[in-house]
Amino acid sequence: MKAIQSILPFLKGKWNYVVAYAVSNLLSVIFSTLTVGMISPFLNMLFGNEAAVTSNPGLHFSKDGISQYFSFLMSDFIAQHDHNKVYGLVFICIVVIVSTLLKNIFLYAAKYILHPLRNQVITKIRKQLFDKVLQLPVGFFTNERKGDILSRMTNDVNAVEISVISMMELLFSTPVTVIFYFVVLMMISMKLFLFLLVLLPIAGLIIGRISKSLKKSTVSTQEKLANILSILEETLGGLRIVKAFRAEGNRNQAFQNENEHVFHLNNRIAAKRELASPMSEFLGISILSIIIWFGGNMALKQPAEIEPGMFIMFISLFYFLINPLKALSQIFYNLHQGRASLDRINMILEAENRIVNKENALPISTFERELEFKKVSFSYEGKVVLKNINLTIKKGQTIALVGASGAGKSTLVDLIPRFHDAVEGEILIDGKNITDYKIEDVRSLMGVVSQEPILFNDSIRNNIALGGNAHDLAQIEQAAKVANAHDFIIKKEEGYDTLVGDRGGKLSGGEKQRVTIARAVFKNPPILILDEATSSLDTVSERQVQDAINKLMQNRTSIVIAHRLSTVQSADEIIVLEQGEIKERGTHQSLIAQNGLYSKLVEMQNVLSE
Repeated sequence: MKAIQSILPFLKGKWNYVVAYAVSNLLSVIFSTLTVGMISPFLNMLFGNEAAVTSNPGLHFSKDGISQYFSFLMSDFIAQHDHNKVYGLVFICIVVIVSTLLKNIFLYAAKYILHPLRNQVITKIRKQLFDKVLQLPVGFFTNERKGDILSRMTNDVNAVEISVISMMELLFSTPVTVIFYFVVLMMISMKLFLFLLVLLPIAGLIIGRISKSLKKSTVSTQEKLANILSILEETLGGLRIVKAFRAEGNRNQAFQNENEHVFHLNNRIAAKRELASPMSEFLGISILSIIIWFGGNMALKQPAEIEPGMFIMFISLFYFLINPLKALSQIFYNLHQGRASLDRINMILEAENRIVNKENALPISTFERELEFKKVSFSYEGKVVLKNINLTIKKGQTIALVGASGAGKSTLVDLIPRFHDAVEGEILIDGKNITDYKIEDVRSLMGVVSQEPILFNDSIRNNIALGGNAHDLAQIEQAAKVANAHDFIIKKEEGYDTLVGDRGGKLSGGEKQRVTIARAVFKNPPILILDEATSSLDTVSERQVQDAINKLMQNRTSIVIAHRLSTVQSADEIIVLEQGEIKERGTHQSLIAQNGLYSKLVEMQNVLSE
């Protein structure tokens, strides 16, 4: 039941489709039963046991009532054709053909309703997952592998898709079939039905014990599939390094190990899942054989406890019941597998997002005076990353952050657009805590140019106008000109509509960085965050990009993470960080005069550059 309860919420607002699906299945089962119900009058017709019914008894919901009414219809049909009993067979054939046609029409209607409903549920789950991924803070993904996230959005969602079909069949199709057949069997012979009812739970208990063991194996498989996707994503992302270091064997071995684990787990799951159908059929046929023995004795008694025609009809209906019972066991397997996958999906959907707007958060559209850090500290997983940061950045100033790797430079700038929130202290924009403002408004004030240029597999135009109006080509071109990117873009065969490839792979390093600078120019933010954008470029590209950055920084408040100290000598203030604390601060000249940590960093870089 837990598996069903976990999936039911996704059907909210779709119950009209569910009801239509259930009704279509019910009508399909009724007409299917009518087809089987023709066995008794057919046998009575052949063996001359069918007495003509000349007066209309009316249709009553009982064995005799239904039997008498159909006997009347058949007798009336025969009478209309000169009392030729051959037309009794014609009547039976017409009923069988029409009922079979109607059965299949309603069966198709049920499937026609089910599949759009299933697809809608799966689309909704994917949308919720992607929305949640976009909402979660950057810190959430520090401990999560991309491959695992991808696996949950693909493999796990596909498993839930199968589970949704199984749940629909379990709740609104198979039980309808089984219950309806049970009612008809009960009407035919209560004694024989009760005997059957004693045998069925034994079969159900055997199948149920096997299906429960499926969930654990399914979870293991999905985790291993996530590992495979992680290895694939990492290998494709670092293919040049893999080939350069001749690490193909290492990557291949890692992939094969996980692939082998999935192979064995899938075999184990398949062995359990495929056991459901043959075991159900064997148990069903065994029960049928016992019913034949028990019911045959009832039919052979004098006087007979059940008419031979009705006994054969009972056996036929029970035989038709075996398939739904087999399906029921398969459905339970699918539900357990789907629930295991849904648990993994819910780990993302139910993940806590602590960086959210306050109730009645204020809007902000301009930056007027200053950005201030007041006694700001930040810790991650028990490790202190920033400690007691006090810093005021006036509008129009350029502030440079320098220090060794791991000093806390990137973490400090990540606090400004609220990629993380400070553990202690506060960050103020124009005297008000940034947590009092709407997150989207705070981020709209900022532009980011990272050390690694991030481009999406789209046109240059859409990458520059990311988050804005991509139809404003004049503004896009102007931004590209400021970023020294216009000249190389118009030389491309498709100009601004040129696709940049996966992660901008069709552009050079300098071209990619200039496109990201054009993106920042297009946004035209009052506050600019620069993570040394030239450190990985050649001399020519560096000069072009640095010139573009200098244009971008004009008339803006800029916070620059500096790796090459020569690029920030003109900054209004240089902040020297060490182990998360501000150790020195001042202009380039004043810090050199102090002959402290900054002076040593400059001296070290000068030695390395000689």
